Formats: sequence, C-alpha cells, structure tokens
Amino acid sequence: MIRNDEVFNIGYIAKVHGLRGEVDLSFTDDCFDTGTADYLVLDMDGILVPFFWSEYRFRSNQTAIIKFDDIDSADQARQLVGHSVFYPKSGIVESDANDAELSSYRALTGFTVSDAQAGLLGTVEHVDDSSANILLTIRSQSGDDEWLIPFHDDFLVHFDLRQRTLLLQLPEGILALNGTE
Repeated sequence: MIRNDEVFNIGYIAKVHGLRGEVDLSFTDDCFDTGTADYLVLDMDGILVPFFWSEYRFRSNQTAIIKFDDIDSADQARQLVGHSVFYPKSGIVESDANDAELSSYRALTGFTVSDAQAGLLGTVEHVDDSSANILLTIRSQSGDDEWLIPFHDDFLVHFDLRQRTLLLQLPEGILALNGTE
C-alpha cells in the first residue's frame, strides 16, 4: 500500500485526450520526465493507486498527454479525470536530489518552507511566475495564515528535492508585510 509520505503531488488529470485512452496531465512538476519511476500515483477516492504509463509527450510546459497501461478507451480514461496525481519520492534520482535543478519555479508547489529565523512557515500553495519576480503563496500548517513571499535565489539557504523542503533566509521585515512576524 502506498502511503502519503511516500509521494508528492505534481498535478491532476485535466481531461480525456482522443479516443485511445490518453489523458491530459496538468502538472506543476515534470519530475516524471527525469525520474526513474515508470508509474504515477492517482488518488482514487482516498486510496493511492499506481498507474503505469506506456508513453507520454509534452503538450506545453504545464501539460503532458499520457497513455496509461490498460486504459484503452475514452470511457476508461474519463474515470481518471479530476483525480490528483502524485509522483513517488523513491523515483527521484539521488544525484538529482543533491545537484537538483528545478524545471521551473512552479515545481516548488507543495514544498514545506522554513525561514532561518522564524522557523516553519508552511507549504507552498501557489507559485506566481508570470513575471521576473517570483511570488510564493505559503499556507501555514494550521491553514489559518497565508503569506505572500517573494522568492529569489539569494534567499535560498538549502532545498531538498526528495523531502520537498526549502530553507530560506528571508530579509528582515518580509513577514511583517504580511501582518505577522
């Protein structure tokens, strides 16, 4: 049985593509392209279920068309639409985890963020990379607080791709701009 702590969210099945059972995967992290796992995990009514793929191709930098094994019709594929998609942490190549380069800032979605002074802040809920100024929306663990934090490589102390964590050294006053500190 696959446990929640063994996977991380990379997106969702957006729609059926064609008649052969292919689906459009809307993703925030294209780790499936560089990782070693030959399957993705879908949340099917609270149960994490592995789905092996036979092929995939990128449609854009946010969408891939995937053909899963044993899903051979549009009707079967329709059953997958709307389900969250996860990638197994074990599929991240160890050298990638140490020398990792993210494919895009959107891949930070789902990372746990801590500040060197303030401690644990929460989880990256959204990444706005529509301009040169990257903005992270971070939701606290309790869900009560939300911070908008600018992200810059100069703020980054450490990140762990496999554990999905970021340690930042935020400039003084950044958290105060969000009404907390």
